[in-house]
Amino acid sequence: MSTSQSKRRISNGAAFMIAVFVPITIFLIVQLFSDPAVFLTTILKSLAMGSTYAIIALGFVLIFKATEVVNFSQGALAMIGALFISFLVADETIPIVPWWSEGNLVPIRNPIYDLGLPSWMAWGLSFIVALFFAALIGLFLERVAIRPMIGQPLFSVAVITLGLEISLRVLANDSAKLKLRNTNTPWSGKGFNIGDNFLYWSFFAAMIAAAISVVAVFLFYRSKLGIAMRAVARDQEAAMAQGIPIGRVFAIAWGAGAALAAVGGLFATEPPIKQTGAVDAETSLVAFRALPAVILGGLDSVQGAILGGLIVGSAEIFAGQYLSGYTSVLGAGYPLVIPYVVMIIGLIVKPYGLFGTEEIRRV
Repeated sequence: MSTSQSKRRISNGAAFMIAVFVPITIFLIVQLFSDPAVFLTTILKSLAMGSTYAIIALGFVLIFKATEVVNFSQGALAMIGALFISFLVADETIPIVPWWSEGNLVPIRNPIYDLGLPSWMAWGLSFIVALFFAALIGLFLERVAIRPMIGQPLFSVAVITLGLEISLRVLANDSAKLKLRNTNTPWSGKGFNIGDNFLYWSFFAAMIAAAISVVAVFLFYRSKLGIAMRAVARDQEAAMAQGIPIGRVFAIAWGAGAALAAVGGLFATEPPIKQTGAVDAETSLVAFRALPAVILGGLDSVQGAILGGLIVGSAEIFAGQYLSGYTSVLGAGYPLVIPYVVMIIGLIVKPYGLFGTEEIRRV
């Protein structure tokens, strides 16, 4: 593509975005002054939704930066991670490692609940343990299914992750259908009112979790292992020539991605995404709802994952709030389509995402 063609495409895309977003901005300003309480509630709700999407998107980005593969099993990992939390805090048992006793498999009791700790502290420690088990699942999948594919076509690896998604989701669905799998979060169902609008504490918990995740990823990328991962992301062959263990980098990326998926899976059971506070068959779909955030921000960009998540989440919530009177025209499920519309508009201007690395090809 010539320079003039590229500039023309960007110019046309920018003009298109201005034509779309200027009327939307004016409309939102009018809504702000007409009902500030509803507008503030909508902002907080959209930040919570965007934070959940950003956490899921960070998991996508970590794995993609290390392996150059879009992990389509992220949704199943999110659901399994949420199930681990449920096993530890609702059933008070340790997941994965049952004990053989008198000819039967007996679950091991979670010892944290025998320490006499306050309930919120026991939940927090169990949550950390659940993230550890989720990371173990990620490490296992990488070692068994991904590492043998090093050097193989990326399309083949992506298809393998899709197969993992289907297989893991079937296993997780069987577990979730047996009984309601509550996550028993300390803030479950609690909140406060702003005028006639109710705000859940889960909104703020999601924002705090996203902030902690961002800081953790930021610090990780400045560690020795993080620098190695960035080197692998830039050039795998050069990294191998420098003695960087590619397999270890892949494993760390999958473990961290699975742990982030578990955090996202937890908040996929909470408002504003769900009202039940329990894992169900739809929990795994949160990854596909967050996928537009990954594409919009850029597949290899951490800051893009954050901004993309906030943009997509805000668009979905604001559209659901202020276009609800047009469901007869748009359809009842129109808010779920909005993120993909936003993604398409963004890609018109930035085909590689807002912060994605552009590939320069000479023709």
